[in-house]
Amino acid sequence: MRITAGFIIIFATKDENDMKQKSLEKAIIAIRKQHILVLGDLMLDKFIYGNVQRISPEAPVPVVQVTSEQAYPGGAANVARNLSDFSARVTVSGILGNDNNGAIVKEKLHQSNISTSCILELPDFSTIVKTRIIARHQQVVRVDREQRRSLTRFEKYQLLPLIRSILPDLSAIIIEDYGKGFISQSLINSIVDLAGQYRILISVDPNPQNPLKWQGVDIVKPNRNEAFAALGRPYSETHEDLIKAGQELLDRWKISHLLITLGEEGMALFRPGTDPYFSPTRAQEVFDVSGAGDTVIAFFTAAMAAGIAAEQSAEIANHAAGVVVGKLGTATLSADELKKSFEDHE
Repeated sequence: MRITAGFIIIFATKDENDMKQKSLEKAIIAIRKQHILVLGDLMLDKFIYGNVQRISPEAPVPVVQVTSEQAYPGGAANVARNLSDFSARVTVSGILGNDNNGAIVKEKLHQSNISTSCILELPDFSTIVKTRIIARHQQVVRVDREQRRSLTRFEKYQLLPLIRSILPDLSAIIIEDYGKGFISQSLINSIVDLAGQYRILISVDPNPQNPLKWQGVDIVKPNRNEAFAALGRPYSETHEDLIKAGQELLDRWKISHLLITLGEEGMALFRPGTDPYFSPTRAQEVFDVSGAGDTVIAFFTAAMAAGIAAEQSAEIANHAAGVVVGKLGTATLSADELKKSFEDHE
């Protein structure tokens, strides 16, 4: 068992609030000391913002007058950016094309102080790009340019030594599967074997379209839909079905922690031999849910790696996600914003 609880945050008078604030400060400091590897599908997220004042005469679609454009590291790289913008140490691993979009992703990662030492650049691969066109705070359309690509055996054995070289300094590994082909059972097995030598915490954000065996990892974080899909069952909104699904996934994957995100209902934490822990949503306003799941797995993993108790780690992740969904685009948050979220929910 790699997960240990070093301290907890006390939730619930002035003395109690002072204690809570000190505990949160201690947690933030601990999170910032972690060095985390984020392994998964790397992408470039582009956002085109504009105004709509008329409908096109060519087709019944809005005409967007562009006012600005932005680009961010996306996919697994967005998980990394959540942590680096919070001042944690982060390395990313995945594949990029040897192209202009790949160069932009690396430049953006460097600007966020994220190490790219474990990235492979492949000449026969085009970097995945997701372009969102947004008008009046509403997404009008998304345009995806993507190429599914698995590692060849040669490429895998190019990548593993890069990861092995940083293992002694790592606190945790986050595996982020967007279903683009990079995450395979063979790669997972190798990562689990390597991490086991150093007792490194491993968490996973799974993709139901890529069913893999997660034995050997510590944490899996699906959303409600993904949880039922992993069991081959139809989606259900009932509390009883959710409880049953959570317990079955714990047993199937042989993991110590299962965190299921529930959208506007918050999240549910499952562990063997104990009742589920439910954390209601902490969002006050919702502008954009893009990347909320990335924020959850980033902060839950970092908090657990820092030795924070599981229920309190879930609260930190929930508050962090509540902040980012109140922003437009694949946003991140600061320590001050996390503190304010806790203060607002006292």
